[in-house]
Formats: sequence, structure tokens, C-alpha cells
Amino acid sequence: MNLLEELQWRGLIQDISDPQALSKLREGDAFYVGFDPTAPSLQVGNLVPLIVSIHLTKAGFAPILLFGGATGMIGDPGGRSAERNLLELEQVATNTALLEAQSRLLWQRSGCAAEPLFVNNISWTKDVTFLGFLRDVGKHFTVNYMMAKDSVKSRLTGEGISYTEFSYMLLQAFDFLHLFSVHNCKLQIGGSEQWGNVTAGLELIRRKVQGDAYGFCFPLITNSEGKKFGKSEGNAVWLDPAMTSVYAFRQFWLNVPDADVIRMMKIFTFKTPDEIGQIEAEHKAHPERRFAQNALADSVCGLVHGPEASAEAKRAASALFGSTVEGLEKAQLEELLGDAPSTTLTRAQARELDLLSLLAMTVAKSKGEARRLVQGGGIYVNNERVSDESMLLRSTTILERGFLVLRSGKKNYHLVRIDEG
Repeated sequence: MNLLEELQWRGLIQDISDPQALSKLREGDAFYVGFDPTAPSLQVGNLVPLIVSIHLTKAGFAPILLFGGATGMIGDPGGRSAERNLLELEQVATNTALLEAQSRLLWQRSGCAAEPLFVNNISWTKDVTFLGFLRDVGKHFTVNYMMAKDSVKSRLTGEGISYTEFSYMLLQAFDFLHLFSVHNCKLQIGGSEQWGNVTAGLELIRRKVQGDAYGFCFPLITNSEGKKFGKSEGNAVWLDPAMTSVYAFRQFWLNVPDADVIRMMKIFTFKTPDEIGQIEAEHKAHPERRFAQNALADSVCGLVHGPEASAEAKRAASALFGSTVEGLEKAQLEELLGDAPSTTLTRAQARELDLLSLLAMTVAKSKGEARRLVQGGGIYVNNERVSDESMLLRSTTILERGFLVLRSGKKNYHLVRIDEG
């Protein structure tokens, strides 16, 4: 497969300005992808443009990663139904530095020989005057052209769209023109919601300097149920381990359904078609082993957090889901069970509670249900099945170690802490 065919096979091409675009580029020509620094961390959805960029870099094109110090203060209307909150300059600058550092690490772990050029559009927009922008950029676009873009049309009902966000596509088009003129950037890539902005850049380059440039967009990544991929229980899955722990990040990939796992492997890993074919065959033969999910989790977690952190998260998960949690410290359990419900008891309360009373406070609705769960073999204390419904907490290790892990069934965890005060 050539590069375009491979990207199509991976499900990474939705719209393209010219089907022959990639073949018209010469080795060394630059491309760019942009990120608005609206948060202090990238998230799973941002991995897609980064991974596509790495594919292009390995094919010989020069990468430019743009962080929107200017556009990040405005807000892109694409993919949103309401106006963004405007960010202050200091917050945008802080976020930009954090996102650049994350991207640099990903690039290093991907094995790319060529380093990306990091640019910030505040550097070429901060001194542009309002009248100058209207004369040099605005005059090349009609209001009819701008209102025809999906990112604008979708906002014309309800709360509407501000002039600020309406102007966003002109700023992004100006970015493309600048990079085309200064860095020989011939290609822009982005998510499907960016298509209107990408084509506006092509139009400005054609009108302003009679240049030939290209663009393509990849689809919004959704799961087999049509929901946006990269959300976990309604929350974004972040690349910063302080916002989404390495363990939780790895578990997110382990929990990808069978219907999605091979497609996600094509998108989010650099495994070859032959390697993915072998994994798919193994997965179909023994789906219960979750071989594909483990391969996906190992690959993405290793790329984002490094092989050592990924291996530690895997080891901790093995201990948590294994026969005992004795090898785990309290701090590790706090991280592993960070999303699980928890209960805090005083030492005096713990001494007096029996198991059924505790279960009725945590994983069961009543003592009666708790008793049935114990009798049915469905209750585990520190991953060991219990059958003594009259067991007192003081007879467990909770008082010495300061915690107790309760489990009902396979995945219903509850962490009990002891308050030393």
C-alpha cells in the first residue's frame, strides 16, 4: 500500500481536497496540524492527529505542530453547539507549554527521526492590526462563503454564533497562508470538524498568492454505538497522568469492546497490516483471552506514558485482579481504585462492625442482600472469597494496613479506608 491507501485502510481519511494530494507532495515538503490550548493536557481524541502526523513524518514529510496561542483565545465553533469560554493570555501560554512538552515526548517514543517544528500563531498575529486583517484576509471571503460552512451553519439556530467565533476560520486560513509562505507548508490535516477551516486556508492561498496547497481530514472517531471515542463515563481520558492515571488510561483501552478493538488498533497504533491481521485472527479464535485489547493497551499506553509506566500499570492491575492485594500499598490502591466508590471509617467504628453491616453500607442494599451474596460466594475481601458472614473487621488486616478492598462479583469494587484520627 502507498501512504494514502494505508491511511484509508486505517480509517484515517474522510475528506481530501485532491485524491492525488500526497503524490503531488515532494519529500521534505511540510505539513501542519494545529491544536488550540484550551486545556492543560491533550486527551485521547488528540492522539489521532498526532498519530497521522507521525505516519506522514515517517513517509518523508516535514512536520509542523501549531499551538494556537492566538486562536486558543478565540475558540473554534467546529463541533460545538455553544460558545466557548474565552481564556486569558496567561492561561493559554501555560497550556501551550504543557501541550508542547506532551507532544515532544510522544514524538520521541514513536521512533521518528525528524523532530517537528513547534510554532505558535500568536507570533505572527499579535502585531496584525484589525484594519490590516480585514484588508489582507477578510476581503478574500464573502459572508455567503463563510455561512455555507457546516461549522457556522450548525450554530445559526439556538444561541447563535458570535462574530468572534464566526471569524475563527479567517484566522486559521491566515495561519495556513503564513506557514505556506514562510515554511513551504503544502498540506494541512485535521479532524472532520476542521474541514471548513482547512478549505478556507486553501482558498486564501489560491486567491492571495496563487499557490497550490492541499488538505485532508480524518473522521470523528466513534465506537460501535456511535458515541464519541475517548470519553470514559462522560469524562475525557487525558494524557497527563495527574489527570487520568496510567492505570485508568490503560484500563480504558482494555475495556474497548470486541466490536471496536481491531478498528481502534488500526487508528491508534503503528502496527503493520500483517501484525494486526495476526492479532485479529488470534482474537477471533479466543476472544475470551482479550488478546487484542491487551495488545492495544500495551501499544497506546507505552506510546503515551512510556514502557516502564505501562508495565507498572499492568503489574498493578494483575495484582488487583489476581488472588490477593497484599502486595499493593495503600497509595497504589488509591490510584487503582480512584474511580471506585469509597467509605472512610474511624478506627473505633471498624472495631465494632461486622461484615454484613459493612456490606450493607457499601456494595449491598441491605443486610439481607449482603447475606445472600456471601452465601452465594459473590463477596471478596482483599480479593479472597469469604463465607463467614459474622466476621468482624478487627479480625481482618484493615486495622493494621489502613484499608480494605471489598468486591462484589467481578468488577464491583469498593475501597474502605481507616481514618487514623
